[in-house]
Amino acid sequence: MENERNKIIIYQIFSRLFGNNNSHCIKNGSIEENGCGKFSDFTDKALSEIKKLGITHIWYTGIIEHATKTDYSKFNIHPDHPAVVKGKAGSPYAIKDYYDVDPDLADDVPNRMKEFEALVKRTHQANLKFIIDFVPNHVARQYHSDAKPKHVQDLGEKDNTENAFSPYNNFYYMPQTVFSGQFDLKDGASKAYYEFPAKATGNDKFDAYPGSNDWYETVKLNYGIDYANGGTKHFYPVPDTWIKMLDILLFWASKGIDGFRCDMAEMVPVEFWKWAIAQVRYKYPSIIFIAEVYNPWEYHNYLFNGGFNYLYDKVGLYETLRDVACGYKSASDITRCWQNLGGIEKQMLNFMENHDEQRLASNFLAGDGFKGIPAMMVAACMNTNPVMIYFGQELGEHGMDEEGFSGKDGRTSIFDYWSIETIRKWRNNDKFDGEFLTNKQKQLQSFYSKLLNLCNQEKAIYQGQFFDLMYVNFGKPDFNVHKQYVFFRKQDNELLLIIANFDKQSAKVSINIPSHAFDFLQIPQKDIYVANELLSGKEEKLSLLPYQPTETFVDGMSGKILKFIL
Repeated sequence: MENERNKIIIYQIFSRLFGNNNSHCIKNGSIEENGCGKFSDFTDKALSEIKKLGITHIWYTGIIEHATKTDYSKFNIHPDHPAVVKGKAGSPYAIKDYYDVDPDLADDVPNRMKEFEALVKRTHQANLKFIIDFVPNHVARQYHSDAKPKHVQDLGEKDNTENAFSPYNNFYYMPQTVFSGQFDLKDGASKAYYEFPAKATGNDKFDAYPGSNDWYETVKLNYGIDYANGGTKHFYPVPDTWIKMLDILLFWASKGIDGFRCDMAEMVPVEFWKWAIAQVRYKYPSIIFIAEVYNPWEYHNYLFNGGFNYLYDKVGLYETLRDVACGYKSASDITRCWQNLGGIEKQMLNFMENHDEQRLASNFLAGDGFKGIPAMMVAACMNTNPVMIYFGQELGEHGMDEEGFSGKDGRTSIFDYWSIETIRKWRNNDKFDGEFLTNKQKQLQSFYSKLLNLCNQEKAIYQGQFFDLMYVNFGKPDFNVHKQYVFFRKQDNELLLIIANFDKQSAKVSINIPSHAFDFLQIPQKDIYVANELLSGKEEKLSLLPYQPTETFVDGMSGKILKFIL
């Protein structure tokens, strides 16, 4: 049944880059010089092609209006001082109006919210769910909402700036102190950026002197914690910032979106999340909340007290798989990842790329998208939890352009106006006919499509049990625990044996299966099973016995998903 196929597969897209067709972008180019993708580039055809990859949810990154060097003042949008904007386009995490969408994405700027609402509708018509960022910890230095509803007071509008901290303030201040950032405060403008009194910076910099490595373009929001006095909490009565941020969550939920990816959620007190998420869910029961949390000691707190559905698995599985793919760690280290989670594996979001991380195919990482195949197999198939890919990952996007502010760092810039060659060739002016893709790009895309579609075709993946087979294969011949990772998934009478080979060389692997696995998973022992390898469609005759290894051959930097009907 369709409603049982509930493994979430997220396609993260940096919205302004997806539809930009300019093949001659210049470093640090303006929107006039380099162009910009639009809401309208997510056509019915584009959404259908994304859906074909096996995607269930699209995370549209960079939707809410943020600070930019592009001047939209003729549309009654306050301009931003260039000194406190990173890149020509600006960071999507320096929100300047929580109640508006990025005008860069609109064909007709005055009509931008209607264009956004039409995209939500098109996405749903394509049978895809819609996720946006919620950025709760910090805002642009010159935050000002032009679009807020009449009942809403702006952030900081009623703050008493004589107080460094007050639970009634939305910001933290350095009273009687001028902002003196340690970077160019003019950046080409006729007058230097001026802020008085200085506000605390988004990365918990509680002074007036942030440097170029700080989140200097943002200011920290005050949720009622007095950091200068031991982190004392002032949560009763409910802080003003809480009330304003709940209103913002409800505003976007009312647009029909299906989920929030909450930026740096652990920098906001868990008490706020518990209070706010419960109220959003009361009105919108099916909405999901995904938290960017990097401190494993806080995982349980943000899941069970805060109320999040899912958390990023960055410092565990992502970093381990990345290092195994690059040859820095042993494949046996993967086992520790799920063991360390202590039962919350099903609530972790697995990924191998996102906007913060270097591309798998970049020169700084694996150097080739195909080297990410075994890692992606593990991330996608290890459990019933969500998995995410970043647009272009399935095409081996290198991320090696020098776009401007971000430099050549192996990442796709979130600060600059740019165009991504792999996406441009895949889209081919909305034809999606593969005409300009190389054979390697088509092969990699085909792998991702097969893998991600299998996640919701195979009940052993989307709802089955997991059994790690590494512990019985240490020191065994024809099995390299440093280069191969192997596990079972099982549901009803269907068993999947999944093998990931991180070695460049092809390998004959002999997999020992313990008696405990046969008992625990109720696997009948047989000399000969006919197994279907789901990625290639080929059949193999294999034994499943506790006293004799199961032998198969796996290509280098590849893997197998062997399906047995018991």
